[in-house]
Amino acid sequence: MQKSLSSIIRTIPDFPKKGILFRDITPLLMNGPAFRKCIQQFKKATKTKVDYVVSVESRGFILGAALAYALGVGFVLVRKAGKLPHRKISATYKLEYGEACVEMHEDAIHKGSRVILIDDVLATGGTIGAAIDLVEKLGGKIQALHFLIELEALKGRKQLKKYNIHSLIRY
Repeated sequence: MQKSLSSIIRTIPDFPKKGILFRDITPLLMNGPAFRKCIQQFKKATKTKVDYVVSVESRGFILGAALAYALGVGFVLVRKAGKLPHRKISATYKLEYGEACVEMHEDAIHKGSRVILIDDVLATGGTIGAAIDLVEKLGGKIQALHFLIELEALKGRKQLKKYNIHSLIRY
């Protein structure tokens, strides 16, 4: 019998700090059939034609590159500030204690491009919100947001209600 994807995710209590339940996706990534099933489910949930899959570093890159390959479309990186070598645009977002910044090459997306954003976890929506800002600054049209895991208690979906959201696992 095949295991559900959620049963393969490992929960680590008190990581990275006390009181946090960290959802570790590495066991799923190490399980070839489960990883394939995950990407197939994302592909099936992609209801419209897309030009690019955009993903945020670092675990999101794993999912994003695999989905872009499965869809036969381009893959675009959103990275932490200072990691991209070419001309770039940036967006900041709030963290629990401060702010962070992500960047994308300014020529990564063309006006009117149809885009799916994918990340490993939807928590508060800050990181994906910054990635959305980057895509929309360049004129990209967001078709959907895909997440492996959605942490419902953190209400990230509420921040993203104008977008089509697909989460494979919800906690």
